[in-house]
Amino acid sequence: MSERPADAAEEAEERSAILPWELLKAVAPVLLLTLLVLVVGYKFIDPAPPKKIVIATSAGEGNYLAFSYLYAELLKREGITLEVRQTAGAQENLKLLRDPKSGVDLAFIQGGVASSEPTLGMVSLGSLYYEPVWIFCKCAKPPEHLSAFKGKRIGIGRPGGGAQVVARAMLEASGVTADNSHFEPIGDDDAAEALHAGRLDAAFFLDVPHSPLVQELALDHKLRLVDVTEAEAYTRNIPSLTHLHLPAGGLSLARNLPDNETNLVAPTVMLVARDSLHPALMYLLLKTIASVHGGGGLFSQPHDFPSAKGTDFVLADQAANFYKSGLPFLDKYLPFWAATFVNRMLILLLPLLAVVYPLSKVVPSVYVWLVKSKIYKLYGELRYLETQIRQGKAANDHLRNLATLDEIEAKVNQLRLPNAFSQHMYELRAHIAMVRGQIRSQEQFPNH
Repeated sequence: MSERPADAAEEAEERSAILPWELLKAVAPVLLLTLLVLVVGYKFIDPAPPKKIVIATSAGEGNYLAFSYLYAELLKREGITLEVRQTAGAQENLKLLRDPKSGVDLAFIQGGVASSEPTLGMVSLGSLYYEPVWIFCKCAKPPEHLSAFKGKRIGIGRPGGGAQVVARAMLEASGVTADNSHFEPIGDDDAAEALHAGRLDAAFFLDVPHSPLVQELALDHKLRLVDVTEAEAYTRNIPSLTHLHLPAGGLSLARNLPDNETNLVAPTVMLVARDSLHPALMYLLLKTIASVHGGGGLFSQPHDFPSAKGTDFVLADQAANFYKSGLPFLDKYLPFWAATFVNRMLILLLPLLAVVYPLSKVVPSVYVWLVKSKIYKLYGELRYLETQIRQGKAANDHLRNLATLDEIEAKVNQLRLPNAFSQHMYELRAHIAMVRGQIRSQEQFPNH
């Protein structure tokens, strides 16, 4: 007698517990479908950004190589490898970006270089900084106008470089052409050496003010920095150029170089990407260039760059949003990998909810049906026995009928159902008792 309360408590606990197997069978299809949606979505709806990107940059012209390595260091902290591929100049960069098989994702392009080139498939992440055109001549007195260079030997920059594009545009606008002058396709250190040696009368350079090359040329007292007095007119005729004012002492206060304010023109340098570049990487690159180029300089105020202005390419959607509203909320406060993961998961929510919500309405019904099916199965056995008795097929085999009924009742007693389904068990037991009564009655009164 002492064990009965414990047995009853244990049985009550078993009966009150939700049947895990039935619940699992009801929930499993939903879980599997949810997992399938997550896997498919994670791989195909918004693929993860690649861990490596490639930038094309001129090896000798400008300060691009230094900026490329600075970007690489900053991106490395976010788990992204930036491979630097050195090229002959901006025109080769464009060619590589245009070729989907090149593997190049980004490139530095100067304003004006792409004016006569197809730009389909490329987008701009913005202008980074002004890159002034420095015109040095070996002359006792700087010319008042570029037309004075007619008949002279002029270094117009290396083939394929941005300097040559700008030099040709400015010289031809001034009436100086390859037919009336001597254009030499050399630039950078080669052009500087030729100037020093007297093999050139003038040369065009495209570089930042603090570059060693510009500083070296400015320090040579035999060379003169040309004051582009018609700078405003050049900017009206060549839209990619901007009029800049170099103050006296702007290159060196200690040496007062130059010794007077000088007019310059400059294209902007753009960071151009293939339009297939992952959006998350575009935002990361925008964040990177803002930290590198946002501090201002000799020709710009803080936060003037990077900018959506002065670009020859269609602005990427991410760049347009960045210059209008800044970085997305998650990108501001989370590491790149975390922001990317959360953004991808958010993209999955809509299709996931579209699948899971309707199924969540079905699961309770499926679960109820699975639990009740155990009772319905035994009801089926009981109904079959009762039908056999009524039709007289087993009416006289009372012992066998009672044994079959005992088996059904034993199965009922072995069922473990939640309390919510107890009523169905009691009803089944009542029906078993009723059939047992019928069998007893036939055994006692066989003719009735």
